[in-house]
Amino acid sequence: MKKVRKKWMIKGIREKEEQKYHHKRKEAHKIIRNKKKTYMKNIIESMEEDQKHNNTRKIYQTVNQFKKGYQHKFSTIRNKKGELAMNTKEKAEI
Repeated sequence: MKKVRKKWMIKGIREKEEQKYHHKRKEAHKIIRNKKKTYMKNIIESMEEDQKHNNTRKIYQTVNQFKKGYQHKFSTIRNKKGELAMNTKEKAEI
């Protein structure tokens, strides 16, 4: 009987912890959604300002940035022979 009660108590504790973390995750997602919304709002406002000032190049750059998504920029360095320096020691020497 004691073993069954211990299992039941442990299960109850786990459920309480899961509920607590579920609530915190929900709050975190809400914060992220709001920050993304304000970020997009600021970008749209800047695009409107660019349109007022006839900066079409800037408008197209921002549009293309969102169409392509995040692009990782590689920082490649070539050594004196013209070969790519791959490891950090080679990059530090150049």
